[in-house]
Amino acid sequence: MGDNKEQKEIYYKKDLDEETLFVISETFKALGDPTRIRILNLLFHKELSVNGIADALELKQTTVSHQLRFLKNLHLVKFRREGTTLYYSHDDEHVMHMLRQTVDHACHH
Repeated sequence: MGDNKEQKEIYYKKDLDEETLFVISETFKALGDPTRIRILNLLFHKELSVNGIADALELKQTTVSHQLRFLKNLHLVKFRREGTTLYYSHDDEHVMHMLRQTVDHACHH
């Protein structure tokens, strides 16, 4: 039991390098935008094309494409190609878990 406490103390005292700080900051930036939150929430439930996302969220296709590019660069979404259509899904269980917990928290207030 003492070992677990020691491990947590070591983990929390660890200095964060610049790259890690940047990734954390960018991830929170991604989750700080209502449109990106809506897209990630939708992709939590199912895989969709850009047009499918745009239709479901009543957004312009260009808006969805721009936001997906941002999310893809952070490795928060991924895509697969079927013919000429790209289908997007979430790509980070950790961030999706954090988003789900935040949604649950917000819904209980």
